Amino acid sequence: MIGAVLRARATAHGGSAKGRPETVMAESLYYHTGTGNSLWIARGIASGLGGADVLPMSGVLNGPVPPDSGTVGLVFPVHMWGVPALVIRFLERMKDLRPDYLFAVAVNAGQVSNTLVQLKRILAGNGQRLSSGFGIVMPSNYIPWGGPGPAEKRNRLFAGAEKKISKICDAVKNKSDMPVEKGPLWQRIFFTALYRMSFSHVHEMDGKFWTDDKCNACGICAKVCPVSNITLADGRPACNHGCLQCLACLQWCPEEAIQYGKKTPAYERYRHPEVQLKDMLRSGG
Repeated sequence: MIGAVLRARATAHGGSAKGRPETVMAESLYYHTGTGNSLWIARGIASGLGGADVLPMSGVLNGPVPPDSGTVGLVFPVHMWGVPALVIRFLERMKDLRPDYLFAVAVNAGQVSNTLVQLKRILAGNGQRLSSGFGIVMPSNYIPWGGPGPAEKRNRLFAGAEKKISKICDAVKNKSDMPVEKGPLWQRIFFTALYRMSFSHVHEMDGKFWTDDKCNACGICAKVCPVSNITLADGRPACNHGCLQCLACLQWCPEEAIQYGKKTPAYERYRHPEVQLKDMLRSGG
């Protein structure tokens, strides 16, 4: 595990130890995460670059647009075989920025598909250029299709991700210009078609969430939701049809009281072992 080594260096969010203001760093990494995979990877890249701002995309949606950085990285999960809706909204907010070097990391469970090609096209439409794009395979957190797999498999994926992070850092340091990574042709055709058919309906898919009797109305589900889609009604979570399907609510519920469909009560929950609830609360909506 990368562990405590993966900590982003202090940045322009406060003063230095001697009271001097910090300067804005040359690198900014923006992440979107549901269960911590993308945050862990963003921290790893920040460490490998010698320090960077590591910031949630959701914060940009609800706050001022940050200034240009020399290097900007985007780290996010693949949702429904494409770019998540939150990332698309983030890109719209950031469309006037012109970093010197822009790269992306699409975190996936084995099917990066056409996600980075799609991202490159969106950025090109904003007049921005994606210099490189990488896929990293991590344990699956989409629990309606099963749990994250055995611990041995997860550990192999973590080790592989560490090696990929090192390669990404080398490319970013060298400002390498390279084709984005993508899945095989059949995957790009088939899964892109599924993405296009499902994208406009994702926000309505929260109708399958339900809570069992273990729910104690703690409200953590509402706090970790990156788009503030959850409210408490009569002591129970209620979804408001703005869902991203990141499943942060289900995976971070301390009582495992939130379910999705019929099968999730039997499945193991997944959260990245080196990401804590306090990190997610800072990332939430």
